Amino acid sequence: MLAALLLLAGCREVRVKTYAQGTTTVTGANQVEVVRDDAALTKFGLKAPVRFRGEFGVILLMGPHTRTGYHQIVESIRANDQRVRIVAFEEEPPDGGEDSPPYRTYTLWIVPNAVYRRGIHVDVVTPSSEPIASTVLP
Repeated sequence: MLAALLLLAGCREVRVKTYAQGTTTVTGANQVEVVRDDAALTKFGLKAPVRFRGEFGVILLMGPHTRTGYHQIVESIRANDQRVRIVAFEEEPPDGGEDSPPYRTYTLWIVPNAVYRRGIHVDVVTPSSEPIASTVLP
């Protein structure tokens, strides 16, 4: 799914692309990761046309699951000069899904390097503000 989200970084509007949503068989727990090169992207089993000279990627991984049909819903993204807050959750399959090997759902955003600031906190929470994952831009 391709969609455009507006992200306020400082006092300027920046176009952030939701490049892809899907699943990956790379196991692990909930996490949000910043990827700055192809090797980091490949580590999560993903391929995307990120132009790392001018962009970076942010990946939200949730799971693992052993039933098919889970997918992520991102309700909002809000940012200021110190923190990015993403409100997201996973929706279960309405039919209960089928048995599957372990996998995680993901959303990949492509962000211009112009908004990259070391030390910015990226927090992912549920709609009820329960923490899912967090990271700090290195």
